[in-house]
Amino acid sequence: MTPRTIRLIGFPSDLGAGRRGVDMGPSALRIAGISGALEALGYRVSDGGDVAVRGQEVQRIRNQRLKYLPEIARASRLLAAQVAQALREGAFPIVLGGDHSLGIGSVAGVSAWCREHGKRLGIVWIDAHADMNTPETTPSGNIHGMPLAVAMGFGSERLTSIEGFSPKVAPEHVALVGVRSVDPGERELIARLPMLVYPMPEIDKRGIHSVIEEVLDRFRRTVDHVHVSFDLDSVDPSLAPGVGTPVSGGLTFREAHLAMEILAESGMVGSLDVAEVNPILDVRNATAQFAVEIVASLLGKRIL
Repeated sequence: MTPRTIRLIGFPSDLGAGRRGVDMGPSALRIAGISGALEALGYRVSDGGDVAVRGQEVQRIRNQRLKYLPEIARASRLLAAQVAQALREGAFPIVLGGDHSLGIGSVAGVSAWCREHGKRLGIVWIDAHADMNTPETTPSGNIHGMPLAVAMGFGSERLTSIEGFSPKVAPEHVALVGVRSVDPGERELIARLPMLVYPMPEIDKRGIHSVIEEVLDRFRRTVDHVHVSFDLDSVDPSLAPGVGTPVSGGLTFREAHLAMEILAESGMVGSLDVAEVNPILDVRNATAQFAVEIVASLLGKRIL
């Protein structure tokens, strides 16, 4: 499935997060050389620039349970349109974040394209957090804790209705990998849904190879296009210090790369998010550089 052209789309937003600075993530990833790393693998890279997102300084919070909802919804619609258009043009879209609210727009765009072409969407969501809060369950009101719930049709109608339909993905076509920080409301929602969930203790016991192969075994029988949404806080903070919500005990260097390598070998992945790179909290852009290496592994880079 992997096209030879990659479209980079920046989503410079910190509106969904509780800490400032993640809006500079797209710039950090570009500075870390994401275009060059992909060109070295033989791809043509087209950088579509950044979605226009209004900063916190020129807005006010109208709803404490859905902070900055109007602007996140507006920017997500723009992102969805760009992602869908990239796929229509035969490109592989990579969304550069920015906080993980970007997943609302990116998944909407991928899902819209899948509907146009009669394809079934599957999502591999690699994250320390479940991102499955709703306005009723959120402890913070930060929308970056809601995008996976939104994708499955739970949450604010202003977000779930982007691209004119909901849900964007069936729960049985979702795999949540690496989770280790789950809020009570998220735990209840997960228990009701037929999604695949792999907390870190299960990865510790079984190994990342077994987990990803199990996901792909289901997806090979049930979906046609896999979207990977990779949050940098899924890896251990010792590898990626530049994230707003670090949680100890994450994926190791080799676990993260092996997951990407196995997904690449499947030939099913057709779109990607890279979320939560925060250069203000980083050390010499190490997190963005690690993210670039992860992207390269998903796009085919190998040792030999």
